[in-house]
Amino acid sequence: MLEQLEGSKAVARAVAMCRPEVICAYPISPQTHIVEALGAMVKDATLEHCEFINVESEFGAMSVLIGASATGARSYTATSSQGLLFMTEAVYNAAGLGLPMVMTLANRAIGAPINIWNDYSDAMAVRDSGWIQLFAESNQAAVDLHIQAFRLSEEISLPVMVCMDGYVLTHAIEPLDVPDQELVDRYLPPFIPRQLLDVEEPVSIGAMVGPEAFTEVRYLAHVKQLRALERIPEISQEFQELSGRKNGGLVRTYRIEDASTVVIAMGSIVGTIEDVVDELRRDGISIGLISITTFRPFPLDALRNTVGSPKRVVVVDRAFSVGMGSILATDIALTLAHHDIRLFTVVAGLGGRAVTGNSLKQCLNDAVEEKLEKLTFLDLDHGVVERELARMGQSKRSGPSAENILRDLGTTTAQATAAQPERQP
Repeated sequence: MLEQLEGSKAVARAVAMCRPEVICAYPISPQTHIVEALGAMVKDATLEHCEFINVESEFGAMSVLIGASATGARSYTATSSQGLLFMTEAVYNAAGLGLPMVMTLANRAIGAPINIWNDYSDAMAVRDSGWIQLFAESNQAAVDLHIQAFRLSEEISLPVMVCMDGYVLTHAIEPLDVPDQELVDRYLPPFIPRQLLDVEEPVSIGAMVGPEAFTEVRYLAHVKQLRALERIPEISQEFQELSGRKNGGLVRTYRIEDASTVVIAMGSIVGTIEDVVDELRRDGISIGLISITTFRPFPLDALRNTVGSPKRVVVVDRAFSVGMGSILATDIALTLAHHDIRLFTVVAGLGGRAVTGNSLKQCLNDAVEEKLEKLTFLDLDHGVVERELARMGQSKRSGPSAENILRDLGTTTAQATAAQPERQP
């Protein structure tokens, strides 16, 4: 049944339906509303048989979850941005130990300079940690992916990160369907851990491994990720049969039949791109879209089998590797290395900058006409950049670029901070 819900509150209810036994998180916007809601459910016993543990940091939260999962408890946390970086050591440990758990990552830019709005720099910073990473296009997808994430995590015995766009999704209020408890119980069986700390049967988890075995252990982690590529479509299909909704899987296509230009993207920007694709189709341009849901493990075969034979591919990415370019485009270039396709990259929406349909339409038109640069930063203010480069060339003490640019734009740091929504650190 549809209800008018904030994305964060809907995700909290979906997580609660999965009957977690340990929840541990440290507040950082824009994920705070999720764990606030779960904490309230634990306190008023709406969520039974669950311990909500308060800790002093994100590192502490992930460390608690490692211990909880190792003792056989269904475990959950949420974080964003700098919070994810603070727990990075433990994030790698959780994956390396093969411990199942689910984490919501409310995607937010990483500083410096400080920015609390959405892009994917946080998820990209830990893309090689060994966690499965699923990206939600919408709040309904976020709800459904969390339920599927617990099933996947516990079957494969790997942690799963569900990424949803900070503020764009987490704070959006819209009609959503949160499945009832009966449906979730039918879909998600009780947790039976693959490995378990038990005082009656002592065993070490996370012991030192030397050169004689480390390669084999890491290879097995890779094998488990590849197995996840097989199970994710099946798990998604089973959920679809119960719920009637098709959210999840590896990739999703939109109007790619006969497309000479294919756009590839992930996350909430997909909805805007679909609108632009519809406009361009009405203009007589054969264009389509592939949305990536499963980013890690990367769905190479699924993407190769789906893309068809377009003349060009345009990758729209909300993050990039400084000194290299788009992270998503690099993976796609490897995937399509043997295809005769021109590849363009558009870096868009960094730090929460609006990605408008008009800007995207112009960009895609340029790609169709072969006028687009190989790497384009959407709506980049070249005048601001040139002024700062000139300033740096004129003086060795030109000062911090971020402050200089704010002054050029007529905005002070204090004004920029005051314009930000109220938040927790």
